[in-house]
Amino acid sequence: MGSKPVTPIIDSDMDSIYVLPLSIIPIETKALQRARMIKNHQLRSVVEVFAEKETGSGQLEVEDLPKLFGWVRPDDEEDDDPEGRKPHPDLATLRQLALLPTYDVFSLRILLRRLGISVRDNVALKLTPEKNLELAEYMTQFTRPLILQVYGDSDVSIHDFDDIVRLFRDPDVKKAKEKLRVMAQKLSIDMMEIPQFLEDYGDIFLSLSYYRQCLDRIQPLLDNFLDSLESLRRNWQLKNDQSLMQTCTMMETRLNELAAAVTGRFENFDRSTAEMWSNISAIRFQRVKELIQSYHTEIGGVLCALTVKMNAWVRQFPGEVDSAPVRRAEFIMTQMRQGFDRVKTFENAAPMLSQLR
Repeated sequence: MGSKPVTPIIDSDMDSIYVLPLSIIPIETKALQRARMIKNHQLRSVVEVFAEKETGSGQLEVEDLPKLFGWVRPDDEEDDDPEGRKPHPDLATLRQLALLPTYDVFSLRILLRRLGISVRDNVALKLTPEKNLELAEYMTQFTRPLILQVYGDSDVSIHDFDDIVRLFRDPDVKKAKEKLRVMAQKLSIDMMEIPQFLEDYGDIFLSLSYYRQCLDRIQPLLDNFLDSLESLRRNWQLKNDQSLMQTCTMMETRLNELAAAVTGRFENFDRSTAEMWSNISAIRFQRVKELIQSYHTEIGGVLCALTVKMNAWVRQFPGEVDSAPVRRAEFIMTQMRQGFDRVKTFENAAPMLSQLR
């Protein structure tokens, strides 16, 4: 029975998969510009106006904001306004943001554009330098094939993706140009197109690195929770509670399905990437890029839900998996099982390799 201590997954707001800092959205209401939209442990999107270790999290439902901020008169019914007025623009925006399945930057790029919601002019939807550094090891498996394809294994000066990018600033112009010419020839593109290719290549595989790290960080928390379910099943005081036992089985099945779905998606991406490298070209890379991007929001949504749920669990029960069984059972029934109906699974069984040909 795995009872190794686990801790919640914590990231900065811009690196988080379940936090959207409203400071990056052009919200008019000043008090909300300092707030965050988060997924709470019931997987509902709420506006968090404060979060302190001592006082907890101050959460507001989106539909409670109009009266709080004076966007409507108390006797107005927004959905049946006799004067036909539109809702406050901040309310309209927050309602849309609340429906998003995940708040990771890669999904936000797609989802905000789809909704027609802009970000503030000085904001880029990018991970922080600290997170990029964390993901360096994950990126190696994606950048190494590019290095080997273009330079082979004899060039000791090229070790990672940043080394390729630094070619553009190489003081030895002749040497740099020759390497870039080889790269352009391999990719069947013009040398002038290489900077855009490198930017696209780095970003799409950074997104996969981000999601893979998310899954790796969730796994110990998930194992802890599943071990707790098994402990509850064996508990003499609780094992005859049919409703609890059914809920434990439902949650175990659902969580394993979600984790397996994401893992399977990564395996399919690996096959697609290997297929791309068998006959690399800019066109084939573009197809892989589009294939991966088409699943960003689904992968992000599942990983967001798993992160939020497992974080809620280990914050509440950081100790041994068989401690406080009655409290654990109560938390499962009142909190943990809520919201799983909001998590959508992948519609297609697998990305089709035929799309790459």
